[in-house]
Amino acid sequence: MPGENLSRDEARERAELLSVDAYEVALDLRSAIGESEAEQRTFRSVTTIRFRRTAPGSATFADLVAPAVNAVTLNGRKLDPAVVFDGARIALDDLADENVLVVDAQCAYSRTGEGMHRFVDPEDGEVYLYTQYEPADARRVFANFEQPDLKAPFRFEVTAPEGWTVWSNGAEESREGGVWRFAPTAPISTYITAVVAGPYHHVTDTYRRGDLEIPLGAMCRKGLARHFDADDVFLITKQGLDFFHDNFDYPYPFGKYDQAFVPEYNLGAMENPGMVTFREEYIYRGKVTQAAYERRANVILHEMAHMWFGDLVTMKWWDDLWLKESFADFMGTFSMVEATRFTNGWVTFANNRKAWAYRADQLPSTHPVTADIRDLEDAKLNFDGITYAKGAAVLKQLVAYAGREAFLEGARRYFKRHAYGNTTLADLLSVLEETSGRDMRSWSRSWLETSGVNSLTPVVTYDAGDRITELAVLQDGGEPRPHRAAVGLYRLEAGELVRYARAEVDITGTRTVVTELVGAERPALVLVNDDDLTYGKVRFDEGSLRTLRTHLGDVTDPLARALCWSALWNLTRDALMPARDFVSLVLDFAGRESDIGVLQMLHAWARTALVHYAAPAWREEGGRLLAGGALRELRLAEPGSEHQLTWARFFAATAATAADFQLLEGLLDGTAKIDGLEVDQELRWSLLEPLAAHGRADESAIEAELARDATASGKRHQVRCLAARPSAAVKAQAWAQVVESDALSNALVEATIGGFAQPSQRELLAPYAAKYFEAIERVWAERSIQIGMDVVRGMFPSLQDHEGTSAAAEAWLSAHASAAPALRRLVLEASDDLARSLRAQACDAAAG
Repeated sequence: MPGENLSRDEARERAELLSVDAYEVALDLRSAIGESEAEQRTFRSVTTIRFRRTAPGSATFADLVAPAVNAVTLNGRKLDPAVVFDGARIALDDLADENVLVVDAQCAYSRTGEGMHRFVDPEDGEVYLYTQYEPADARRVFANFEQPDLKAPFRFEVTAPEGWTVWSNGAEESREGGVWRFAPTAPISTYITAVVAGPYHHVTDTYRRGDLEIPLGAMCRKGLARHFDADDVFLITKQGLDFFHDNFDYPYPFGKYDQAFVPEYNLGAMENPGMVTFREEYIYRGKVTQAAYERRANVILHEMAHMWFGDLVTMKWWDDLWLKESFADFMGTFSMVEATRFTNGWVTFANNRKAWAYRADQLPSTHPVTADIRDLEDAKLNFDGITYAKGAAVLKQLVAYAGREAFLEGARRYFKRHAYGNTTLADLLSVLEETSGRDMRSWSRSWLETSGVNSLTPVVTYDAGDRITELAVLQDGGEPRPHRAAVGLYRLEAGELVRYARAEVDITGTRTVVTELVGAERPALVLVNDDDLTYGKVRFDEGSLRTLRTHLGDVTDPLARALCWSALWNLTRDALMPARDFVSLVLDFAGRESDIGVLQMLHAWARTALVHYAAPAWREEGGRLLAGGALRELRLAEPGSEHQLTWARFFAATAATAADFQLLEGLLDGTAKIDGLEVDQELRWSLLEPLAAHGRADESAIEAELARDATASGKRHQVRCLAARPSAAVKAQAWAQVVESDALSNALVEATIGGFAQPSQRELLAPYAAKYFEAIERVWAERSIQIGMDVVRGMFPSLQDHEGTSAAAEAWLSAHASAAPALRRLVLEASDDLARSLRAQACDAAAG
């Protein structure tokens, strides 16, 4: 659509020209339950914007993406919508010093999770609405100046159907005749305004701290109410508010604190001040592990950290997206470990979040933490492992470098100095220099303004008495950075690998000697980056690697063990360790893993190793070994434990033989039982999908399962299972639904893509490789950016892992040099992943 992709230069020019004083937004959402489909497509949006001209200039534009504009008035002067509105922008000229713009529009309900999303619950027919705007979809709901540095107070008025409840960022002021009016907000950016409306199940509580009282609310669809553990959500919320009040010395600035768990959500959650939204999958319909509750707690606290980092103080433009996301990612884990029951959160961070960062930082599209964001398409793609996980890891390193108190005092000064304003990197560095006394400019140049990941490798020499004469750490992988890191020495004691010496040092340059460890006895294991203080890939000397092959399960410290697993996985991804060796390590030692989050990560890595990194000739044997090992551990696991549940899911995902499938069928129909394993509805779907993918569950079996679970969640599972079946006709239908049509909602697009590409169906999927490269430019042009990203990423023919696919990707990139940069980035990333797979397969084949 013309003008929809706002550029940084345009935003800068507009911010120099005007200042926004206030928004008044009136939405009429009664059409959401209209009798005809035509009625249900759009709603009325009337926006009044009061703004001032602050620099010479007579023209600008407002943003609005809408099917129709009924009227536009600027300073009492009627403008012709046919002339001034192009589908994405409203041209404004003859500006005065003080201006009032009124836009009356018909905006569209969304089925893609962007703008005002409309969801119809298949279980009871109820309609639910919510908004999601990041980075720039508020303009799909009301006219505005859609950029983060034009903050203003917002006052919302919403007319809703009878029987509905409505929430927004501000507190409810009144409701009368279906019209809900909300108090004006503090000055905030457009992308964090919010409206949630519908017959939601709603629970309330209150947070109290001295004279401070914060009303708390939590809501979900009525169909999920019986599963909603709001007490635990409120517990984590209160613990988080305590932590941030203790450490930030700035009271929560947005009045109430509502949290809505909403259907078909594109993101994990969104930090709308006073009205946080989450994907409803964080309400668990069946038995889940503590790792799932930890993930939810981390997300709740991540979004809460945004109330200060992002909402109170906001980046000027998306270049500095990290100013909110890196901090929220770090503070989410920091607060969770110190304030909640999830005290092992840094283990999950080391094993899970940093794996995301290491992958992203080795793609050809890697970028500095503080990035060059030219436009909104760039911004959308930068919600990635660099901005979130690498940025958070770098901040963890900064805390080790500058000191905890200096870091927190810097945050406190930053909030007080820039409250309700917009900042850049320089604003943060200046306060951290004040509080730490460190040279933050050089630190920033090394960590925030360069890309890539270093590798840290120990080199050890010994004397005749097996004492260390020198231990050096080699740093490679691009420009050396200053690392504050610990080096740990481990030895075997009574069958356990325990640390007996540790030195915390500044690693600088390409070679750093750790003098503190000279004279120590020969270790069985040298662990660089012990305690996970810095960001870098850890390598092992030969002796340590031999130790891990036989004693990995004997590492007693959970964090140290997680770091070893992460390092071994990086060796596998880098084609320095055969995939079959990594699978063997999982088979030998994963059954002894105490941390459930680490175990789940090992399962995911083992599957990736088998599907993408193992030599094709070994896949069948490897699959049998993995399924057999999973079944062995499932039978050995404590009955009713979360480890048993985790191994049951992994066994279903890896099932490879007729006997495996018979057991899955028996667990489903009740003829087979495993002591303590409760086959609830969510587990039933996990057992059914592999049966569908291997042709052992047909459409009637899948429909029968949906009849047992006639819910929105059940529908998503059903769609995924249907697309998983091994049939050319099924694949053709799934392709058409996702690529050729836009009839499916975002959640069902995601489910169809998830079922489409099954590792056991490589030959069946082969014809779609060429079709993919023919279709993606059209898909990118015709679909919303979120759906475009889902299709381009999800349908890339990664299972056609041969040189022909790699050549086809290169040919597409060569022939489409002028394609949208964001589209090219997605193809380039997928192509690079494919090239990595081929290198790993060659390594594995050589080992065979």
